[in-house]
Amino acid sequence: MLVSLKEVIDMAEQGNFAIPAFNVYNLETVMGVIDAAEEMRAPVILQVYPRLLNEEVGYYLAPAVVAAARKATVPVCFHLDHGPSELEVTKALRWGATGIMYDGSVHPFEENVATTKHIVETCGAIGASVEGELGHIGSVNDDTMEEYTDPKEAAEFVKRTGVTCLAVLIGNAHGHYKKTPKLDIDRVKAIREATGGLPLVLHGGSGIPEDQVKAAVKAGIRKMNIGTDVCCAFADGTKETLDDPNRSLAVDLFMKHPIKTVKKLAIEKIKLVDADGKA
Repeated sequence: MLVSLKEVIDMAEQGNFAIPAFNVYNLETVMGVIDAAEEMRAPVILQVYPRLLNEEVGYYLAPAVVAAARKATVPVCFHLDHGPSELEVTKALRWGATGIMYDGSVHPFEENVATTKHIVETCGAIGASVEGELGHIGSVNDDTMEEYTDPKEAAEFVKRTGVTCLAVLIGNAHGHYKKTPKLDIDRVKAIREATGGLPLVLHGGSGIPEDQVKAAVKAGIRKMNIGTDVCCAFADGTKETLDDPNRSLAVDLFMKHPIKTVKKLAIEKIKLVDADGKA
């Protein structure tokens, strides 16, 4: 069933778990995640990067995500990930997104607040909810990491914008970690306390040690993004098929194994954040 970001985040908050948010790129990754969610009876988020909306692929992918969500017997949110401007937000809403992440973290605080508030108001008019970001979550390839999210700034940001949840920088980054990350769990607790218990979001979930993920969820993380691991699972499944001398070149048959490897990865992440059996 297609639901809003707020609906799945509320489920996570009430159940003290996190919603796994999988970035999807094609029909096969959508199918793999949905198959996992159905088997595990877990609420999930299917999210897309803005570049997909700005390229022709988004035109075809969005209807597939919406169709999969509506057909599913578990709650599924269709979410825009890291929307950089109102252009991508508008496209996502027109193409059926029920959750929006506006990322204004690269801008000065006041500009981030003003634009995020505007996005919240726009989305609210049609029942979509918004994830904001405070503390720019960069790439593992960056030379330095931005300052971690400040709890006092987070409290002001949340009060002035009305976001449903907030992505925070606590030692996480996007991509394959070059060395084992160390999440600041105490900062998660401090931000939660300062914001009155607002649900928090962990980006860069691929590659964070399981014990740290579980500690973060216990401290108040209610959504965890998984992108790189989805790509790797799909690529591994494709390579394994290519290496099989008995493979079929019929594309529908060729893609069955990559769908299974994505499903396997999704099941692992669903269990990791304790979302299994929560639908």
